[in-house]
Amino acid sequence: MKRTAEVMIPEEQLDRTATAFIKAASGFSCQISITRGQHSINGKSLLGFLSLMRSGGPVELSAEGSDAGEALDTLANILSMA
Repeated sequence: MKRTAEVMIPEEQLDRTATAFIKAASGFSCQISITRGQHSINGKSLLGFLSLMRSGGPVELSAEGSDAGEALDTLANILSMA
């Protein structure tokens, strides 16, 4: 499953958003990845998240597993609230 999200995280909120995203992602059993352009990272990696989200714009969230739909809904919501 895939979902595109528009991300514009202000620098002062990046650490808080990253922590919330990784905590939520780690609660799901499915595999989660985030892709921007040619770069793709494990959606449960804090350092990967921080490096990929430093600039704004669209990202593609993808998840594979039994709870993929719920994971995408939750994670897209976190990014939209940033």
